[in-house]
Order: sequence, then C-alpha cells, then structure tokens
Amino acid sequence: MRNHRIVLDRLIAQPDLKKGFGAELKRRRMESGISQERLAELADLHRTYISAVESGKRNLTLESIQRLARALGATVGSFFASVEQLPGQVRSLDGSGLPTGAILLVEDDPRDVEFTLAAFKAAKLANPVQVVSDGAAALEILAVVSSGKAKDQGTPQLVLLDLHLPKLHGLEVLRQIRADRRLKQMPVVVLTASRSDRDVQEAMRLGANAYLTKPVDFHRLADVTPKLSFRWALL
Repeated sequence: MRNHRIVLDRLIAQPDLKKGFGAELKRRRMESGISQERLAELADLHRTYISAVESGKRNLTLESIQRLARALGATVGSFFASVEQLPGQVRSLDGSGLPTGAILLVEDDPRDVEFTLAAFKAAKLANPVQVVSDGAAALEILAVVSSGKAKDQGTPQLVLLDLHLPKLHGLEVLRQIRADRRLKQMPVVVLTASRSDRDVQEAMRLGANAYLTKPVDFHRLADVTPKLSFRWALL
C-alpha cells in the first residue's frame, strides 16, 4: 500500500502520468467492451468523472482507483505497474507508436511486471517502457510500428515476451514478429517460469534471442544483455 501511495502522489503531481493512467483505464474499459456509463455504474462513480480521468484532466484518489480496478476485474497493483515510471516513462497504449529506444514488456502478471521494472531501475536504465498484458495488445502495438504510420514512432529496442499470455500465446506473437520483414530483426527475449519449459525450446527454434527465468532481477538481466545488440539508455 505504501508503494501505491507513492505512485499516487506522482500521478497527482505529474500531468503525463495522469494522462498515462487515463489512457490505460480507457484501454482496459474498451477491451472489456463496456461504456463509460456502465463503468461508472460498476464503480459507483459519475460518468463525467470517468471521462475526465480518461482524458487525464482529473486528479485521482486511491479509493477511486480501487473502485475502477474492481469494476474492471483488475488489481490496483496492475494499474500502477502500467503507469509507474521506474526506469523511464511507462507508456500506455494511445495509438501513437513507441518512442525511440523503447522496450516492449508483454506480461500479464502485475508482480512480474513490478519485478522487471525494478530490475531496470537497479541497472539504472532509462529506456521508455510500454507494458501490455496480453498477446493481442502486443501485436496491435507492433502492427502500428510495422505500418510506419504513427507519428514519432520507433521500432522497440527490445521485446520482453512472456510465453503464457491471455488472448494470444507468446509463441504465436513471436511467430508473427519473425514473419514481419520490418520486425524480424528486433531482439526478443522470452520470459518463463522454468527453464525446462518446452515452450522455451520452441521459442528458441522460432528465433528468440534469449530467455529469462522469472522473476527477472538485476543479475539475470545482466547475464542476458551481452547476447543482445541494442542500446541501453542510462540514468
């Protein structure tokens, strides 16, 4: 709870983070297929409040975040993991592509997201991070990157890809990345709970650059980075 309070204080103080939270709320609401009116009913909040939060114009309280998270079947921690600035700016999906040097983290477990971002912080890395929680959302972002239509967009420096994802399995995400001529050279590291996972062997066959055993920490991250050819941004 103390960590949540720290992030909440930063959400109130920094307009960019409020906008990021609003974009994340909107993304989750639309993924759930519900309207602002319905979300307001489920969370016992006014529709105008939902609209203001999604546009980044309204300060947040921990109570309102808890209500919104419950209404969407999510945890408060998963919301904070999506917007907290640990290494660099954690971005939410807004259709504008990825900034140069970004890392795409595809992970559905909020605790593993937090561990990974903490490992980046320990390594003093400042690359912007985009967090998505399912395979379909990852491919949506990468489709924007591949099309070249998004303003100020760049190809991710690295994709950290959990294999056991909702909506679309990580192996299928990897297959589509390697089949795309604009993305196939992009470094991909798969995340796994066990190095004996058969899916890891299949991922390496499909062209993954390396794998990391979860939870990710500084030492495991340091072991795998020499195998990759990309630029870290240091704090």
